[in-house]
Amino acid sequence: MSKICQITGKKALVGNNVSHSKRRTKRRFLPNLFRKRFYFPEEDRWVTLVVSAAGLRTINKNGLLASLKDAKAKGFITEEI
Repeated sequence: MSKICQITGKKALVGNNVSHSKRRTKRRFLPNLFRKRFYFPEEDRWVTLVVSAAGLRTINKNGLLASLKDAKAKGFITEEI
């Protein structure tokens, strides 16, 4: 599973672990991703998306069709859904 949200485009960031002595080592901040199935009533079928928690809230707010159109326009979704 790729670590990129298909709705918001969130992906892993790089930062530092900082110890008590201020010694820094690299680490990754991963997005909170889920593999989720949504019912797509316009086409009477189910679609599976990899979405973050913020992506779920976006779908709840704007609707599935509007979110998919916006994500496709921004280039977050490349394959046909």
